Amino acid sequence: MGMSKEKLADQKVFVIPEGKICDYIDGKVRNDTPEEYVRQNIEKRLVNEHRYVKDRIRIEYTLSLGSKKPRADIVVFPQNCSIFSQEKVQIIIECKKELLEPTNKKDGIGQLKSYMAACPNCEWGMWTNGKHKEVFRRQTDASGKVSLIEYNDIPSSDGIVEDIDRPKRGKLKDAVEDNMLFVFKTCHNHIYVTDGLQKQPAFFEFLKIIFCKIADEKDIPKPLEFYTTSQERSNPDGQLTVKNRIAKIFERVKKLHSNIFDSNDEIKLQPRSLAYIVSELQKYSLLNTHIDIKGKAYEELVGANLRGDRGEFFTPRNVMHMTVGMIAPKQDEKVLDPSCGTGGFLVIAMNKVREELEATMSKEFNKPKREWSTEENNIVRDKVVEIAKNNFFGFDINPDLTKATKMNMVMNNDGSGNILQNDSLKPPHEWSHEFKNQLASALGINLKDIKNHKGIEFFDVIVTNPPFGSKIPIRDSQMLEQFELGYIWEKDKITKRWRKTNRLQGSVPPEQLFIERCLQFLKPGGRLGIVLPDSILGAPGLGFIREWLMMRTKVIASIDLHSDTFQPRNGTQTSVLFLKKKTQKEMDEEAKSGKIMDYNIFMAIVDRIGHDKRGNPIFKRDIQGNELLVPEEVDIIESGETADDEKAAITQSKKKVIDDQTPLVAEVFKKWKLQEGIEW
Repeated sequence: MGMSKEKLADQKVFVIPEGKICDYIDGKVRNDTPEEYVRQNIEKRLVNEHRYVKDRIRIEYTLSLGSKKPRADIVVFPQNCSIFSQEKVQIIIECKKELLEPTNKKDGIGQLKSYMAACPNCEWGMWTNGKHKEVFRRQTDASGKVSLIEYNDIPSSDGIVEDIDRPKRGKLKDAVEDNMLFVFKTCHNHIYVTDGLQKQPAFFEFLKIIFCKIADEKDIPKPLEFYTTSQERSNPDGQLTVKNRIAKIFERVKKLHSNIFDSNDEIKLQPRSLAYIVSELQKYSLLNTHIDIKGKAYEELVGANLRGDRGEFFTPRNVMHMTVGMIAPKQDEKVLDPSCGTGGFLVIAMNKVREELEATMSKEFNKPKREWSTEENNIVRDKVVEIAKNNFFGFDINPDLTKATKMNMVMNNDGSGNILQNDSLKPPHEWSHEFKNQLASALGINLKDIKNHKGIEFFDVIVTNPPFGSKIPIRDSQMLEQFELGYIWEKDKITKRWRKTNRLQGSVPPEQLFIERCLQFLKPGGRLGIVLPDSILGAPGLGFIREWLMMRTKVIASIDLHSDTFQPRNGTQTSVLFLKKKTQKEMDEEAKSGKIMDYNIFMAIVDRIGHDKRGNPIFKRDIQGNELLVPEEVDIIESGETADDEKAAITQSKKKVIDDQTPLVAEVFKKWKLQEGIEW
């Protein structure tokens, strides 16, 4: 997230030259390379997940290897170490770029093993390229023979090796930075390569495992069953044991989520592959990891494997946060995304409602969230599930995406809401009986009430990014005739007003019809946040859409997005439009007076979106063009979490600031809304 100018001004700011980064552990300036990206994530994992104190870690540590003097990427020394010599090294980690394979002769696992051999007290070694990871533990038998045993992971700073093999619920870790993305990619890649599945089936197999992990975390107070020991992982009998253990959890998952899985579904992965994936995921808490870290990992994975050709360009998370922040859904409001894709908008909206609920309940319980009892946590969790069930709706034409959205909702909010497969533009009488039945049941209305496009005003808030583009036009006359915007409009030469004819257009881009369908779905007074191509807001030939909108809605805000917003996949210039649907009374009064009431519109241009046209992050710079660094929030490791149980270990690092204006837009809009007396 970005930072306001005031906040930046309060902090000590450092500058960093182009193409460089500031190392997380030692603060040295290094070249920003693919290997460095992997190393920085591992460094953050060592400190924030494994709880190693930075003083124990050295970067680019020079080793003596015969006549050679190679530099190990990361080495970790024992606690209370006073001499940081090669003899004392406890863990060595080698980080490589994603394209480098572990079998590489020069820089693969062999290199790590030779480094470990040169350090007599080095017990652990890890080799990773961000997509693949191997961990070894050096053991010496009674006869003095040394062997390297493969392990799931390196130990945390407390040195308890049993936790690597079978984590306890209280010891599960929250993922930091891009480590969840690393793990998801590693697992998916493993299925794709090892099991020979195509990308899409591989993705759904991976999601079954994720569901098992979440179900296991929720199964309090029973001990965790989602695990594999290092020994089980490395032999065929053990792998079968793991497969049986996870299959039992999956039976429970199918009963819990019968709307996602069929009763005869099973995990189709080979035991070896399954054991590997369990070993990668078992140490994390998928329930407690921050929503944005999970969301980014999940949506990148979905985007890489499920993106279709129906104009599906998933909205960047910062734009979704801005839109949801501005539309501000409330606990008792019915929220819809009629083209929900992977469910990003719904997850963020649901999370906003959840945060509001948690703040209310903290006042009710008279204590902060971290002090809530299990019972209090359960009360709030049940309420969240109830809100998701009653108030959150998502439709998508693509059955794979509806499935992916349900999973995203469960992973982030404990409830899959009402995520249904449907072509939102079809006439309601053509909607499938199953869809209408589920919708009527969730809305608490009579199935017979869903007749046509004039009687579907069910929702308070709609937030969406519809598919757009002239490559996927709607030509079906039955679909077009439900929409006033499906007809040809002509401009009156004298009044200069647009007038609808009774002739249908030959074809209409879907986003134009989506605007009208969203308004048909909205209750009078309801509000809409929608991503649209700029042509709708500016092209002379589409003036009839703008006039039609002014008659039926109050335009609250228009946010002009940077042209790189949807890059690297789509360069369409877009805006986010915020509309409030007028009531019949308001429209009647305006028709009577012959003029539209006067009001102010909030407008903003987002010049900096946080990434370039290749999708790489862009950071804030000083006048000379150097990237700025600010101290990160101090991460205080509580007493008892460090290996030597010191009072507290304080770690502070400097980080770059993403150059993204979207959080500022939402902040300024909030103030403007109050001034204008807009209540929502």
